[in-house]
Amino acid sequence: MDLTSPPIALTVAGSDSGGGAGIQADLKTFHRFGIFGTSAVTAITAQNTLGVDAVHPVPVEIVRAQIDAVVDDLHPAAVKSGMLATAPLVRELASAITEHGLPNYVLDPVMVASSGDRLLDEDAEVAVARHLVPLATLVTPNFHEAEILVGRPVRNAAEMEDAARRLVELGAKAALVKGGHGGGDEVLDILWDGKEVREWRRPRIPTRHVHGTGCTLSAAAAAGLARDLPVSEAVDRAIRFVAAAIRDAPGLGRGHGPVNHFVEI
Repeated sequence: MDLTSPPIALTVAGSDSGGGAGIQADLKTFHRFGIFGTSAVTAITAQNTLGVDAVHPVPVEIVRAQIDAVVDDLHPAAVKSGMLATAPLVRELASAITEHGLPNYVLDPVMVASSGDRLLDEDAEVAVARHLVPLATLVTPNFHEAEILVGRPVRNAAEMEDAARRLVELGAKAALVKGGHGGGDEVLDILWDGKEVREWRRPRIPTRHVHGTGCTLSAAAAAGLARDLPVSEAVDRAIRFVAAAIRDAPGLGRGHGPVNHFVEI
């Protein structure tokens, strides 16, 4: 892994005190892919593998100041967002992406934690669809988040593909609808990039250690885009990395434990 002159990526997300998700997961993932990670913290959470005990949103002007400071000196080759918490913050991020002309934006529409705790205000859901989806090079909802964004059921392969197509119609260049939160023995992910549908199918790994998988996947995809990979190839590497990280999870905590961000790529 050559870090002598690495590409730069920016994560705009919440801090996970448990270290398994949020900016902590993003920065670990960036580093694993040879990307120099920068961050703008949107919220401070008190959480562990058992759940989220408290959320303190960072003032919008401070989040914007973090983004501006990074871009002014360390202009990122890719950007990803995770937990945004409030509608004003969603709109401010959209403004920052537009005004700075930030490339390769990966939108992980974090709405609910693995524990079931809500991480996005309801009024912010509409703002995400209206202001951020049209700016995204790639949007990576699980099927619950896809249902909220497109306003229709997303439970099977046909509905997942339909949701991905709808998100592209809303302005995203590509959409990956993830099936990891579903049931059954198989996990299905579906990508639509405006030209081609691609599917990934793999056996479900029986484990509770899946905390931070959405953050990790979107960060890995952003890392690929920062290296100028095509969206489909960046997604393929991200999916394979997350699957390996789940298989090799360190088994930490009494709840939804973290994956292994140091697994071999």
